[in-house]
Amino acid sequence: MNIMNNRKLAQEKLESIKKGFSAYEESPEIADLIKREIGILQLDVYEDATEFGFWFIPNREK
Repeated sequence: MNIMNNRKLAQEKLESIKKGFSAYEESPEIADLIKREIGILQLDVYEDATEFGFWFIPNREK
């Protein structure tokens, strides 16, 4: 079994978001890391928190 570091998982999802793709995360701990980085980088991202997890959807420029 391959166990990945939470920070590494958050960074991989953040890279996806930066490229304009949505990211989904079930873990609240990892979602918090992603939210923190989104705030630091001032990315324009819509966050949808559901009972099952968190969606991070980059807002497209018009």
